[in-house]
Parts: sequence; structure tokens; C-alpha cells
Amino acid sequence: MSTPYPFTAIVGQDDLRLGLLLNAVSPAVGGVLVRGEKGTAKSTAVRALAALMPEVAVVAGCRFSCDPGAPDPACPDGPHEAGAGVSRAARTVELPVGASEDRLVGALDIERALSEGVKAFEPGLLADAHRGILYVDEVNLLHDHLVDLLLDAAAMGASYVEREGVSVRHAARFLLVGTMNPEEGELRPQLLDRFGLTVEVAASRDTDLRVEVVRRRLAYDDDPAGFAARWADEESALRERIVAARGLLPRVVLGDGVLRQIAATCAAFEVDGMRADIVMARTATALAAWAGREEVVSDDVRQAALLALPHRRRRNPFDAPGLDEDKLDEALEDAANERGGGDDDPGPDGPGGGVPPQGGGPESDGGGPDAGGSDDGGTDDGGADAPGREDAAGGDAPAPGGGGEQQPVRAGEPFRTKMLSVPGLGEGAAGRRSRARTEQGRTTGSRRPEGALTKLHLAATVQAAAPHQRARGRSGRGLVVRRDDLRQATREGREGNLVLFVVDASGSMAARQRMSAVKGAVMSLLLDAYQRRDKVGLVTFRGKDAEVALPPTSSVDAAAARLESLPTGGRTPLAAGLLKAHDVLRVERLRDPSRRPLLVVVTDGRATGGVDPVALAGRAGRLHASEGTASVVVDCESGFVRLGLAAQLARDLGGSAVTLDELRADSIAGLVKDITAAGRAA
Repeated sequence: MSTPYPFTAIVGQDDLRLGLLLNAVSPAVGGVLVRGEKGTAKSTAVRALAALMPEVAVVAGCRFSCDPGAPDPACPDGPHEAGAGVSRAARTVELPVGASEDRLVGALDIERALSEGVKAFEPGLLADAHRGILYVDEVNLLHDHLVDLLLDAAAMGASYVEREGVSVRHAARFLLVGTMNPEEGELRPQLLDRFGLTVEVAASRDTDLRVEVVRRRLAYDDDPAGFAARWADEESALRERIVAARGLLPRVVLGDGVLRQIAATCAAFEVDGMRADIVMARTATALAAWAGREEVVSDDVRQAALLALPHRRRRNPFDAPGLDEDKLDEALEDAANERGGGDDDPGPDGPGGGVPPQGGGPESDGGGPDAGGSDDGGTDDGGADAPGREDAAGGDAPAPGGGGEQQPVRAGEPFRTKMLSVPGLGEGAAGRRSRARTEQGRTTGSRRPEGALTKLHLAATVQAAAPHQRARGRSGRGLVVRRDDLRQATREGREGNLVLFVVDASGSMAARQRMSAVKGAVMSLLLDAYQRRDKVGLVTFRGKDAEVALPPTSSVDAAAARLESLPTGGRTPLAAGLLKAHDVLRVERLRDPSRRPLLVVVTDGRATGGVDPVALAGRAGRLHASEGTASVVVDCESGFVRLGLAAQLARDLGGSAVTLDELRADSIAGLVKDITAAGRAA
């Protein structure tokens, strides 16, 4: 086993280290979600924490780590008699992003359960993590149903496995730590709320700190054991402090005054439900114990709010997590004044005092973080169209004085859109858009299992085994079932798709009010993609060419940011935009062949550049249609004179065209049917 990087040698990242330590002192805080860019010591800190956790006493031979002093009466390996056990180090169990449901919660031997009536249970990762740390790297990429199971177990302290009427329950209490890079997609708000604390991490811009990070990392890589030995005293002192804080925790007093401050703060920030109040109370208590005090003070409440509230105040998926500290101080002061004064000042260490020293270790060398830690604007372009200035192709003619990139305009107010879906039955990643064969959903049939059986189709299994009972010598009431009889249930649910936006940012779209409405419509579709767990990409075209403004990603936030800053102006190379989208989809089919694409073209259909640009755009559209790409054209044409070019483009694409007004959910009831029909016709 490799020597872990010492926790006390991590440079900076005070909030990250404090959040982890508070959960080590009081696991009831509910875990911590660590958000930040790559290479910021997220994984390093979590793995280093395991070495600081006190040893746990377990019942010898129990696969579920029962406490010998109070064994679980429902333990599948029990019953156990209370008594002396054996001690071992607390485990850190890592949950891979691609893990199956059975690997997480455990699995039953269905064949033995049916034929022998035996609960033959193979424990999963939740059992391994009991009384230790469960670490999920890139938790935002974990399938939704696994996140649901994980967080339910964390909330209830137990895991339940149900298979065709046979059930197993075992204790599952662990310190839950998730790390994520927001650029790769967000967690749903209701799942964010299930993490007790959240911390934001970023690489320091201070040159001296960055030098120290590199120096320590290089020293660790050269001699991990020697480097760890130089930090052994600091590690031992921190481990003893955790044990002392755990012992002090039951004696910490949470007075009515600070409890009112907690409630007033949660009310001031309008967080949903009561979980925030409870988490803040537990966090403030842990902060007091960590500082060596037996009473919670106002500074504990303030620090608890900064850790427990930022991820709970998001009202919109595109809102960045955060907390207005001036508003926080005002809420705390108002609550203190209502009760006639605040608490005493904290001790010299402060509520977060004693976070491991930086640069004060035995040597100042060694590591820290994980890894060591357009266009031309169209000088020949035209601006917004004016009446009578369309060329023969229906496009926008260049302005007499040359071009004119216009400053980005803000997106209009987003609205709820009608669901767009890809026709047919897919097999992509779990999501909420198009029909697909999935592990979750309604049962539609059965098949022979490929590999491990995960979802038994009981009726089909019995039907397969029934004709062979006499030949197998059945004599009693039990059914003689063999491996070949087992049938896997096939299920139909929903998948997430790749929604690729192709947005016209040319001069013909540049009227500020019009572009604001267009951006608002695309923002609404992005919000819909976020809720349906899609990947998104963004291609824009203007001036002389098209560009990939955002390669396909799970981060809808990133797409929204790129859209908000999108400039407009210049010619309309529509064909180039469609061909660029074709290149993006071709690459994505190789990377992720099971994820089906949905092409959303936002344009007025006009085109300029070259000979017969509208015909060229039509040929590019038919190229997409020949490959069966589902598509929708959002027609942005306005004014009294309409050329109908967007509708023609939709026909070339084999898709459907809708106006901005029709895109609203209450206006396009037949859109999904139209897309499906067009897809079948193609």
C-alpha cells in the first residue's frame, strides 16, 4: 500500500480541511461536497484524512463492521453477542463513477433464494464503508439512481436491498465525501441539499504558495515514506485533537440565543425545508468542540453558515453557489439584538482555530494537490438587416462601411419549454428525455442475462424452469431452478441525449431586442437540458466561418456562460455552422456511440457567402438527415415580410420548425409528435 500524502502538509485550502475535520469530529454533520477546478488537492485531502481517523473496534469476522459494544441486532452476519472485538483502521472506500447498483448496495444470490430459500447476500461498498469514509470522486457524473441510493443510505444510516420479495438490511453509517469539478456538470439542487457542508476550492494565485505546493509535491514524489515521516508529529497531534474534540462534543451546549441566530439566518436566506437549520446546529456544535469550548458562540454560527448554506440557496441551476456575507452579518446581528445581546467572543483559536499550520512543519518541501497540485468580427460584414437589403439568396448584404461586431446582449427571461425528444428507442446514459432501454423503469419483457443477473423477471424464470421439473427429479414443493432458467427483466425508461445547439450570431440576428429573445429561448432550452440530464454543446456561426463555442459537456452552466457572452454581427455562413455541427457529432458518435444526438438550430434561415448559399445550407442539412440525426429548427425570423427559409431548412434536415413563440410549453403541444413523425419519415 502506498504512503498517503500527509494531511498537515497540504498547503492552503483552509475551508476544505476544516470541512473534512468537522465531519471527522461529528459524522452527524452529514458529509461534505468539495467543488473546484482540477488539481486543487481535493482527492489528496480526502485520502489523507483516512490516516487521521481513530481506529474502530469491530466484531471479529463480521462483514458489516458491527460495533462489539453495541452490535446491530439485524446484522445479516448476526446475531452477535456483546463483548471484546478487534481493532482496525477506519476504511476509506472509493465509489467508482461507473459502479453498478449491485456493487454499491450488494447483491442477493437469486438462484439460491428461489431454490433453497436462503438469503445468500454479498455485501456492497456501503457495507464496506460502515463506520469509515465513503469517497465519491466526480460525484456529479454518478448516475442519478446511484446518487439516490447513496444519499438515502447516508440519511437513514442503513442500506436496504430488495429482490423479488427477499430483503436484507444492514447498518451503513459513514462520512460521505464527494468531489466534483463544476465544469463537468452540476448536481441536482435536491441532491446538493443532502450534503451537510460544501466548500469551494481553487488554486492560489499567490506565487509563494504555488512555489511551496510544487516544492512539497516533488519532495513527496521523490521519497513518500521519508516525507511522511517528517510530518509524523503534526499528524499525531492532529489525530489526538480529533479524538479530544469527539470526547468533548457531547458536553457542548447549544444555547437558545445561538439557536435563534441559526433559525434567523436560514430564514433570511430563504432556504427550503429544515435540513439547513439542523446541519448548521450540528456544525456549530462541532466547531465549538474543535476549538475546545463547551459552548457555541456567534462566530461558530457564522462559520457554520458559510459552510452549510451556499449550496442550499440556489434558486436557478445557473446561479453560482455563494453567500452574501454582509447579509449574513446583518441577520446574525438582528437575531442577537432581538434577544438582547450576542455571545461572548470566542477563544484565541476561534471557531476554526487550530487548522494544521502551513509552512510551520519540519521542512518546507513536498507536495499538496492532486496533480501536483473567432472570428475576426467580420470587417467585411454587414450589421443588422434593413428592409430591401436582402441579397438574391435571401441573406444579409454587407453594410457599406464594413462590419460591425456588436456587444453581447443579455438573455431574455427564460421560460418552460415543451419537451423535445429523439424518436425511437435508445440505450444511452440514464436521463429524462428520450425513450430508452435502461436498468430503471417499467418492465417491458425479458431476456437471458448477459453477465451478472441484476433484475430478475420472476414469471419468465418460472416459465423457463417449469417444463424441466420432472427431468430434474423434483419431489418437494420447491422449484428446481438452474442458472439457464434465470431471465433478466428488460426495462424501459428515459435516457439523456446530446443536445447540440447551432446558433446564428450574424448581423441578421443582431437587433438587440430580437437577440435578447433568441438568447432567452436558448437559455430556456439549456435549463430544460439541465433538468433532463443531457450533455450539451454549442456551435455558433457569424462573419466568415463557424466555431465550436463549447465542445459537448455535461456542464450546462458553461454553455449558459458562453451564450451570455456571445457577440453578434457580420455575414451568415449557415452552411458552415451545419457542417461544423456535423463534425462535432461525428466525433461524439465515436466517443459515446450510445448517446443519441438532438440538433437544435436557432436561425432565421438566411445565408450569405459564396454562390447560392441557401442551396449550400440545404445540402448540409440533408447530410444530417441522411445520418438520421433528429433535429429542430427554431425560426427566429421576424417582421412583416417572411421568406420561410427556416421552414425549408427544417425540411432539408428532416426535422421540424417552430417559432420562438411556439417554443413555449403551452404553445407547441404537437411538437414532439411532429419530430417523431419526421424522424420516421427520414
